Amino acid sequence: MNKYNPRKDLLQLYRREGFERAPVGMHFCPALDEEFKRRHPDQGGDYLQFFGAPYRIIYDPGFAWNFDEVWRVPGRDQFDWHKFYPKGFRHAVKFDAWGVAHEDNPEAHHMTLMHHPLENASSLDDLVAYPWPEFEKIDYSYLKPKVEEIHAKNLAVFVWAECTVWETAWYLRNMENLFVDMAGDDPMAEYLLDKITDLACFRARKFAEADVDILGLGDDIGMQSAPMMSMEMYQTWLKPRLARVIAAAKSVKPDILISYHSCGYVLPFIEDLIECGVDILNPVQPECMDFAELHARYGDRLSFSGTIGTQQLMPYGTPAQVRSEVLRNLEIAGKKGGLFCCPTHMLEPEVPWANVEAYVAAVREFSHRG
Repeated sequence: MNKYNPRKDLLQLYRREGFERAPVGMHFCPALDEEFKRRHPDQGGDYLQFFGAPYRIIYDPGFAWNFDEVWRVPGRDQFDWHKFYPKGFRHAVKFDAWGVAHEDNPEAHHMTLMHHPLENASSLDDLVAYPWPEFEKIDYSYLKPKVEEIHAKNLAVFVWAECTVWETAWYLRNMENLFVDMAGDDPMAEYLLDKITDLACFRARKFAEADVDILGLGDDIGMQSAPMMSMEMYQTWLKPRLARVIAAAKSVKPDILISYHSCGYVLPFIEDLIECGVDILNPVQPECMDFAELHARYGDRLSFSGTIGTQQLMPYGTPAQVRSEVLRNLEIAGKKGGLFCCPTHMLEPEVPWANVEAYVAAVREFSHRG
């Protein structure tokens, strides 16, 4: 009998080629991370290993919430924030690789107050003069050995490179300002989005060269029940730039899987995402879209990750309801795969531990049904 290979199984599932075991995966907030450590003190805090997740994450140095890797980006230690934030900050602050300030928020568990360094930019010259991160000067020699180490454990490599273009742009510029720039065909919008896209293409090629399995791109383009912008605006400003990033990765590694994250209602964008080369849609929030409908319309061309709600079901549902939803969604996808059934977002402090266990047990129950 061949030894079970979680990486191979996950990639087959995402390619809708069947699978042996339905995968388990989740992301804990700090409070649940501590709860796991309290319950399982002998696991070294590694809940992905404990629950048998078939992947490990590598963070893109350009991921807007990745503070741990900022030191890899030349010039960040010399960033003069006083020039861009003259009012200063009331609480402790971290700067991401782009120079966006994330100030501690005493009113939230782990969310920050974001400040936008290009909010007051008034000309194209202001953008050109901005101290852009020089990703091309990063020593990427660490990447390939890290991927090989994960592959040696028969685990898939997922690169977290969300906030790919749109979100990074508005984090820098402020969303309202960027919408105004785009609506007015301001050259500032074109420069900003193109600059970020160029840098994303460079990093996408680096990840593909390192033989990563799944490149996790994404930008929130949906609200709870409506798109964030018109289709015309999306297709003009964002679609071609996303397509460029995906093409950059697939030009190096044609079989790399592209996972695209957007919260909210994104149904109108799905055809465009498929045309861009997206293979996996995440997180498919059940509060915003119905998985059965999406699967019926797109399940032959698109795979999915998520579907287990973290707004209502995981924090406020019962273990029986969690089990029912997990089994329902896995049965919709069927044995050919196409669904990594997992919580749609980070599990917050309100989630009872019994619901975490119910989720894991339900996934395993489906696998044991044969």
